Amino acid sequence: MADREPLPRSFYLRHPAIVAPELLNKILVRADGRAGRIVEVEAYAGSEDPAAHSHRGPTARNASMFGPGGHLYVYLNYGIHWCANAVCGEAGEGHGILLRAIEPLAGLHLMRHARGKPARDRDIGSGPGRLGQAMGITRALDGADLVTGEAGLWIVSDGVPPPEFPVVGPRVGISQAVELPWRWSVPANPHVSKGRPRPGAGPRRSPR
Repeated sequence: MADREPLPRSFYLRHPAIVAPELLNKILVRADGRAGRIVEVEAYAGSEDPAAHSHRGPTARNASMFGPGGHLYVYLNYGIHWCANAVCGEAGEGHGILLRAIEPLAGLHLMRHARGKPARDRDIGSGPGRLGQAMGITRALDGADLVTGEAGLWIVSDGVPPPEFPVVGPRVGISQAVELPWRWSVPANPHVSKGRPRPGAGPRRSPR
């Protein structure tokens, strides 16, 4: 996986609701040999999206979201889990895509060790906190360039296309803009997280 070219900058310079489903089945790669197929994502759209960390503008915490697409935004969730987001759109827009789950492909021994040796492979990267832990992602990688890969982390394609009919539904763990169907996953993939939307989330419908 490490010898494949990263996705180009142009891939990311679009609205997150367009980029997010196209990230499904792409591969998140670390230079140490870890790699996982992206099987679940959520889109967050800056000032137009009350659920986005970037909705109210730049802060010290979310500054990397306002750079050009193709960088990484990392934040600490509940004071415990580091979560990874691919920044999208043009500089200043504050768009991003939360990487919610991966299917481990390579470097499983490193992932299992990082995760405390879970009993099942499906528990290694199922959920954004587990994904971050399995891939060794911390705040130190906030702002990392996924296109140049200079920080040892990038996203590639191995030729597997996104699913033609991904599972579409509301995002998880938010209290605003719950009606937006901006969560996508690979159908029937066992590594998709078990997260559930909060009560009041909208129906499972396509954004198109």
